[in-house]
Amino acid sequence: MAKIYDVIILGAGPAGLSAGLYSGRNRLDTLIIEKSQDGGQIAITNDIENYPGQELEGESGPSLVARMTQQAAKFGCERVSDTINSVELDGDVKTLTGSKATYQAKAVILATGAHPRSIGCKNEATYVGRGISFCATCDANFFEGLEVYVVGGGDAAVEEAMYLTKFAREVTVIHRRDELRAAKSIQEKAFKVKNLHFMWNSVVDEVGGDEILQWMVVRDTKTGELRRIEADEDDGLFGLFGFIGLLPSTTLLDGKVKTDERAYVITDDDMHTDVGGVFAAGDMRVKSLRQVVTAASDGAIAAMQAEKYLSR
Repeated sequence: MAKIYDVIILGAGPAGLSAGLYSGRNRLDTLIIEKSQDGGQIAITNDIENYPGQELEGESGPSLVARMTQQAAKFGCERVSDTINSVELDGDVKTLTGSKATYQAKAVILATGAHPRSIGCKNEATYVGRGISFCATCDANFFEGLEVYVVGGGDAAVEEAMYLTKFAREVTVIHRRDELRAAKSIQEKAFKVKNLHFMWNSVVDEVGGDEILQWMVVRDTKTGELRRIEADEDDGLFGLFGFIGLLPSTTLLDGKVKTDERAYVITDDDMHTDVGGVFAAGDMRVKSLRQVVTAASDGAIAAMQAEKYLSR
C-alpha cells in the first residue's frame, strides 16, 4: 500500500521551501516534489538586495535558496525529483501521479511558481538556446565580449542588463515605452553604467540567422518604422535576453482548482483554494506582489493552515 503523507508540497521555490520548513517544524510527515532545480525564478537571479536578513553583499539567488533547502531538510522534509503529470485533489486523500511514481497526501500545497513570458517575436522558438535566453546568470558567459540586447523595462530586466554588462561588450535595453518601470534606485544605478544603453519605444518583431541569432527586426511603437539590426561581422552573432514578466505554471491544474482569467490560482488570505485541503503559495497564485519575501510568507501561511486542516 502506498504511503500517505500528511502534506505534499509541489514545487521547491521560496514558497515551497518555506512551506516545507514550517510543515516540518509542525512535525507533519512532509514530501516536497520538484521536477528541476530548487529555487524556481530566484535560482537564476544573480543579485538579491531586498530579502530581509540576507547577506548585505554578495547574496545571490542560488546562495539564498541553498540555505532554504538546508532548513527544510533540517526539519525532516522528504524530497523527490519527479515531474507530476496529473493530480486528483478532491476527497480526503489527494493523489499526484508523476513520471516515476504516484504520491498521496491528506493535504497539498501547490507552489509551482511561474515561468518567463516569451518575447513574442517571429521565429523566437527557433533561436532559444541559439542566441535567445531568459536567464542571464545561466548564459551570460556565452556572450563574453559580444553585443547583447535585453527586452523589458522592469526591475528584473534592468538588473539583469547590468549583470550582463560584466560580460558583454555592450548591452542595450529594448523597451516598448519611453521610460522604465524599474524602481528608481535601480534606474539610477543603470544610467551610470557606461556600456549600458537604451532603445526606447521599441519592440522586437522578428529574429533570424544561419542556425544562430544574427539579425533582428525592431519596430518603433510610435511610428511603426522597422529597423534591421545585424550582428557585428567579426562577432557573427549577438545575444537577446527576454525579461518581460512571468506566466503561472498552472497548466497541470486546469479544472482542478479555481483560477482567474490569466490562469493564476485564486486563494483567500490564508492560501486556501476552493478545494478542501488544497493550498496555493507563491508566484502562481493571484497576488499584488511577486517577490521572494512574499513567496516565503505565502509558504509559511499555507503550511500553518494545512496543519490546522489536518488537526480538524
